[in-house]
Amino acid sequence: MRAIFLSVAAALAVTACGAPVRDTLQGYAEADYIYVSAQDPGVVERLAVTEGANVARGDALFTLNQERARANLQSAEAQAQADRARVAGEALAAARADARLAAQTLERTRAMLARGFVSRARVDQDLAARDAANARVRQAAAEQAAAARDINAASARAGLARTQLSDRAVAAPAAGRVERIFRRPGEYVQPGEPVLTLLPPANIKLRFFAPEEMLARLSLGQTVHVSCDNCPDGLTARISFIASEPQFTPPVIYSTEERAKLVFLIEARPNRPEALRPGQPLDIRLAPAR
Repeated sequence: MRAIFLSVAAALAVTACGAPVRDTLQGYAEADYIYVSAQDPGVVERLAVTEGANVARGDALFTLNQERARANLQSAEAQAQADRARVAGEALAAARADARLAAQTLERTRAMLARGFVSRARVDQDLAARDAANARVRQAAAEQAAAARDINAASARAGLARTQLSDRAVAAPAAGRVERIFRRPGEYVQPGEPVLTLLPPANIKLRFFAPEEMLARLSLGQTVHVSCDNCPDGLTARISFIASEPQFTPPVIYSTEERAKLVFLIEARPNRPEALRPGQPLDIRLAPAR
């Protein structure tokens, strides 16, 4: 019996000492979606895409109703045109011409007064006329300056209205696949409320968890091998994030013996993101140590 016990103990010891270092971890694919919305409220007028469609940057996605925005633009442009007409008007030029004439008339009247041809009352009358003409010049200049300021304000309003009208036709901010559509034509959306989600391939990442004893074998930029059911061969990824604090093993990791252990979150960017789908279980294998 003693010999059998020693043989079993020796076998266990050999097995423990020769246990291979684990190289494969379980994880899953995850996506950072772009939630596409409009800056202003409105009713979805047209959808230019369907779920699952691939779009390029700048492709049309959806349009909100534009009637009110178009009317605001027309009103702002009309006001700007009216203000430009006020600035370009002849009111100030005419007032200055009248002031010059009134000044010349006053000089002649004063000369005639010195020669005794007119009364002092006539000089006072022409003096008042000159002062009134100068006052009209100052008023016309002030009105022209105010019109110039109004032009700037009206032009700014027209520019804003033009931008708001343009913003109601929303284009793809990046190339990717339309994942979900939340609002259909005829439905009202609030500012910032997503109408659809877009998934650029570069926004797909891998998430997996490594126990503390494996951290020494992991580093940022390191290449790992990726495999999954029905995935093409040769998938790899580069580690882009290693958590600095541990957490309990999440339920998505199926290994029962790991359930109570602390692990560190690792993220990696795949070399062929289009081959993966969000939520897809993955096996991540470290390159063998040399």
